[in-house]
Amino acid sequence: MKQEMTSIIKKDLRRMVSTRRMLFTLLIVPFVLTVFVPSAFLLVQHFVPQEQEEFQKLLELLPAAEQGSSQQEGLTGLLINYLLPLFFLIIPIMASTIMSASSFVGEKEKQTLETLLYCPLSLTEIFQAKVAASFLLSMAVSGISFCIMLIVLEAEIFLTGGNFLLPGPQWLVVMLLLSPSFSLIAITLIVRVSAKAQSAEDAQQGAAFLLLPVLLLLVNQIGGFLLISTWVLLGLGIVCGFAAVVMLKRAAASFHYEMLNTFL
Repeated sequence: MKQEMTSIIKKDLRRMVSTRRMLFTLLIVPFVLTVFVPSAFLLVQHFVPQEQEEFQKLLELLPAAEQGSSQQEGLTGLLINYLLPLFFLIIPIMASTIMSASSFVGEKEKQTLETLLYCPLSLTEIFQAKVAASFLLSMAVSGISFCIMLIVLEAEIFLTGGNFLLPGPQWLVVMLLLSPSFSLIAITLIVRVSAKAQSAEDAQQGAAFLLLPVLLLLVNQIGGFLLISTWVLLGLGIVCGFAAVVMLKRAAASFHYEMLNTFL
């Protein structure tokens, strides 16, 4: 990677960290999804056990080996290995959207777009640098959120149940394949939209459509219609990974100066 591309990536990351409103939004959503929601679930099932009957339908869908020796253990495994992984499809989309939506719009607002276009990089390389900055940020947020979630939940599981419950193989597929693929798809689309948008809010509107498939998967899991297995996640991850690479290459190749005319 060229030094100029690295400089663009560092500049965008510094801008993100220094903007309090964007940084707060970037932190609060992962905290709610990975700490507050699962902690509330664990506390309710421990202190209000009668509420567990509502999840009995979900427990019946689990493989016999994963149902656990008790209903509480089964519900905990259901939360960790079937519900929470889907949150890590929402988090990278959200994190990448916040930064990528202002990738070119932010340059316009700070009146630095012309300076950026005069740097010794092709427009394709500038586009790739913008995508890389958002991708690195979204993956960092996902990775840190996962570590914090794992520490907090394992501590709570140990304090309430006296044992630990490690994540299943689903997490490898989600964190190493699905999450990066979803993030890259979201970034590619939104950075491209950002080149034409007049404000970051305009570019962010497209994120709602990207979240719809994930929300449908989450409703399917919670509703107990069908629990998605590791193999299904793997197949979905391969398809999304291939789609992400193709979309990125096509978007970079078709990115041209006329798309930025409204800024100049």
